[in-house]
Amino acid sequence: MKVTLKVLSVVLALCMVFALASCTGKTEPTNTDTDANTATDATPDAEPADADKAAADEVAALIDAIYVQERNENTDEQCAAAKAAWDALTDAQKELVEGEEADPDYFGRDTGDASLDDPRNADEIGEKELLVVSFGTSFNESRATDIKGVEDALQAAFPDWSVRRAFTAQIIINHVQARDGEKIDNMEQALDRAVANGVKTLVIQPTHLMHGAEYDEMVAAADAYKDKIDTIVISEPLLGEVGADASAVNTDKETVAKAITAEAVAAADYADQTAADEGKTAFVFMGHGTAHSAKVTYSQMQSQMKDLGYKNVFIGTVEGEPEETACEEVIKAVAEAGYTKVVLRPLMVVAGDHANNDMAGEEEDSWVSMFKASGKFETVDTQIAGLGRIADVQALYVAHAQAAIDTLA
Repeated sequence: MKVTLKVLSVVLALCMVFALASCTGKTEPTNTDTDANTATDATPDAEPADADKAAADEVAALIDAIYVQERNENTDEQCAAAKAAWDALTDAQKELVEGEEADPDYFGRDTGDASLDDPRNADEIGEKELLVVSFGTSFNESRATDIKGVEDALQAAFPDWSVRRAFTAQIIINHVQARDGEKIDNMEQALDRAVANGVKTLVIQPTHLMHGAEYDEMVAAADAYKDKIDTIVISEPLLGEVGADASAVNTDKETVAKAITAEAVAAADYADQTAADEGKTAFVFMGHGTAHSAKVTYSQMQSQMKDLGYKNVFIGTVEGEPEETACEEVIKAVAEAGYTKVVLRPLMVVAGDHANNDMAGEEEDSWVSMFKASGKFETVDTQIAGLGRIADVQALYVAHAQAAIDTLA
């Protein structure tokens, strides 16, 4: 068997972790003397503390090694080694895990039951496959509710097609595999699976919001397989074609605007959007943002809200691109419009890291924290729910897939 330097380094690191865990006895060092500040106490405590930090650092290094966007021949072994090393730590040691990307939440945060999800990576596909491509999320509840929700709706609508899944974020794929043991195909793996199973007609349905960078990369990956699969058709993303300027809207954007606003209004216990407006409540939908030319889509969604008469609905982005969607600009716009209550909700297919941390997190730079710190509003609430769980959104994905299938006739 070929042993690469990467595998060897992982094995050595894992051995060190188990050795250190054995030395520390899987328990926190305790001080039984009455005077914890005496010189005699300091000496024996110093060595276990160093061992704890060394063990935590080894795990952090193993996590950083799989926090990458490229899969390689060692990925499976690295994911297993990182989880085994984490499990070997004491609770106190786990709190010390800190690396370039690693922290205790990588393995320790409870994001829901992974067993409720379905990676949809089975073989025996048949000749017709509907491949649902998502960026992905490591938040189990959102993956099972939002992404799987869309996939389930597509499978119900097209029972003669085999619905399969691919994620484009290898970092997320590795996280889910290491933590939960769930293996999700990346684009290359999913396309190779289709070829190996003799798929002749492949329809790709992205769950992406727009024709942005992720969509472009997905198209490029599919193009590489055009000589291996008879027919490949790529469906529209959620918000449809990108118009020329901020005023260009379409029926897809209208459908989504109505659907997400209705869901947010109902969750805030208002009878309708007008009642919320009269109650001085504004709804802020936070998207990701992008430097890609498709960023105009966010401006178009704001135009769509205006066209629908939703004066109390505002569009923002984590990245602040376009500029008017930056948090500070949205705070200013909401305050100047006279609204005193704010509800934040993600404009994202999944309620994952961005929704839980960038929008609703406790850090001072989260959106909920910045809205509160502005002192301009009586209340600031959050709704952590992805678009993928909304029935009208699922129906729109089905309509897009149907349009793609219709081109095959």
